[in-house]
Amino acid sequence: MTNDHNDIGVVVGDDGLARPAWAAGDPLLRDYYDTEWGMPVTDEHGVYERICLEGFQAGLSWATILRKRAAFRAAFAGFDPDTVAGYADADVERLVADTGIVRNRRKILATITNARATVALRADIGVAELVWSFRPDRTPRPRTFTEIPTTSAESIALSKELRRRGFAFVGPTTMYALMEAIGIVDTHLLGSHRRGSSGIWPA
Repeated sequence: MTNDHNDIGVVVGDDGLARPAWAAGDPLLRDYYDTEWGMPVTDEHGVYERICLEGFQAGLSWATILRKRAAFRAAFAGFDPDTVAGYADADVERLVADTGIVRNRRKILATITNARATVALRADIGVAELVWSFRPDRTPRPRTFTEIPTTSAESIALSKELRRRGFAFVGPTTMYALMEAIGIVDTHLLGSHRRGSSGIWPA
């Protein structure tokens, strides 16, 4: 998450709730922060979708991806791994021409690659279980945005393992963002009303 107020902690909204600055203004980001970000996602479909969306986010703002999420879901068959794994060249060209999504050919190809890797993982551990196996023993306890890490030993190891398993666009920073988004780590600021709300980590 990009932030122009790195040195401050939470911002108290007009509803009396404390949030980080990135989630304090835009209603779309605020709703996402309040209801979804950091809550546990432990199913194959959910983890696959988040891996893909975090990959698309690389170099862009999360707000951009969030505004396009419905279009992404429509374009990629609701991120059903079995369907996307079967996409061919014609589908790639259709997606590159889709103005509703991020029309980056490499990221589109990675989404298809990752669907195939997700399906292949079923014979072993499964993508959700594999990703969650990199949960650390401790989670950060940031007071300000600058205290939130962008990578960790676990995200580096997860990135390496996913690449070994055939995934693409799964760099360490992208995988740390994934770990934050699906509750593997809790990087809610200590003063935030969401701190500890995942049930995975105590406040």
